[in-house]
Amino acid sequence: MDTPGADPKLELLRRVPLFAGLAPKELEAVGAITEERDVLDGTTLTHEGRHEGYFYVIATGRVRIEREGKRLNTLGDGDFLGEISLLDGGPRTATAITETECRLLVMTYRRFQELLDTSPEVRTAILAEVGERLRRLDDASTS
Repeated sequence: MDTPGADPKLELLRRVPLFAGLAPKELEAVGAITEERDVLDGTTLTHEGRHEGYFYVIATGRVRIEREGKRLNTLGDGDFLGEISLLDGGPRTATAITETECRLLVMTYRRFQELLDTSPEVRTAILAEVGERLRRLDDASTS
């Protein structure tokens, strides 16, 4: 349920596990480097194997995820893609193509890294979340 007066952009960002543990001030800093974009149906957002450096949260619309030309998944409102590239700037693991017109929140690797460099609080919270996710993966693999 939305809080009265809550910023819809920040509410979407809070749903991303990487940002869920951020304090309101830190989440606002992430929101400040995030742009809203309207994208046409059929737009390729990411290309498998390329170093592109964009992170997306889908505010509205649908995005098809493919690897080697095969559909892996379809993402919709509130879903996100590109979090690994946001952290390491590495190559894309899949291609993402819009299946409808979409409204997206977009963040670049460069701006995110600049935020981490200037905000130790954000860096600490993000690293804690990544560490926790890795710990859960490790626990699951040994169970």
